[in-house]
Amino acid sequence: MLVELDAPLAPLTTLRLGGPARRLVTATTDDEVVAAVREADAAGEPLLVLGGGSNLVIGDAGFPGTVLRIATEGFALDGTALELAAGEVWADAVARTVERGLAGIEFLAGIPGSAGATPVQNVGAYGQDVAQSITEVVAYDRRAGRVVTLSNAECAFSYRHSRFKADPDRYVVLRVRFELEDNAGLSTPVRYAETARHLGVEQGEPVPLADAHGAVLRLRSGKGMVLDPADHDTWSAGSFFTNPVLSAEQYTAFLALTVERELTAPAYPAPDGCTKTSAAWLIDRAGFGKGYGRGPATLSTKHTLALTNRGAATAEDLLALAREIRDGVRAAFGVELVNEPVMVGVTL
Repeated sequence: MLVELDAPLAPLTTLRLGGPARRLVTATTDDEVVAAVREADAAGEPLLVLGGGSNLVIGDAGFPGTVLRIATEGFALDGTALELAAGEVWADAVARTVERGLAGIEFLAGIPGSAGATPVQNVGAYGQDVAQSITEVVAYDRRAGRVVTLSNAECAFSYRHSRFKADPDRYVVLRVRFELEDNAGLSTPVRYAETARHLGVEQGEPVPLADAHGAVLRLRSGKGMVLDPADHDTWSAGSFFTNPVLSAEQYTAFLALTVERELTAPAYPAPDGCTKTSAAWLIDRAGFGKGYGRGPATLSTKHTLALTNRGAATAEDLLALAREIRDGVRAAFGVELVNEPVMVGVTL
């Protein structure tokens, strides 16, 4: 293990924001991860687990405890069964499965971060999420003091949520196991309308895996959602707000308001009689267009859902913009936006 004191954290996040860690531990094996967690817990030390840093907003004061950076490696494929170490670069792992002719995570191309973070957030995009293919998650259970294996059902996946996110201080993900599909070089059915249009097919059709993977990379790049150090539109945490899921009562009120204004908001069926709408649509219609902002933190010039660091922003600059947008959407539409990134030492 590599141990550093008063270590900068901003370079380890895609937003490039946040103060230092009192102590930074980089672990390259599962045993080192477990040992570092046990050491911090035994000392009563605050612990922050860091993977790719792509879904994280760290406060300007930094973190007053141990930051555990998981840098484990491991890509094991047995037929259609895939096991990834938590520290594997997710985008690279997706590309390797496509090269092997296996479907199941191809529409999750280009998403920054590590494999271990994917079950926490139930990472998803373009009609696909990891809950559809994860079979098991191996994690260290800090409460029980042992390594456990959780089935897909035990992970309690829902929209951008999981058991791990609901109880963030209990589990540290070590390995993620997937069951992929051998569809003779074809993707899973194209579920997302934008992807189908881009590919020139009908929703529900499969396409060659390489076509699906390439289309998603092009779409994400066009929105500044593929990391590029030279492009400040990619200095973000991806989509900063989740798409709101409205109860039947909330949606009735929202629909009445939009009809009154002669607006047609996107609407998608959600579980329990709810309706999901688009956070990007709400932000734009509330007056916050691409590039909105008056300081070093602005909306991306390519996508209204990404809040970006233009190079000299602080965490507080970014949060001030996020609060302005959240409050503006609430005032305009009565809908409360919820942040998607994890907040460390700060609140929205």
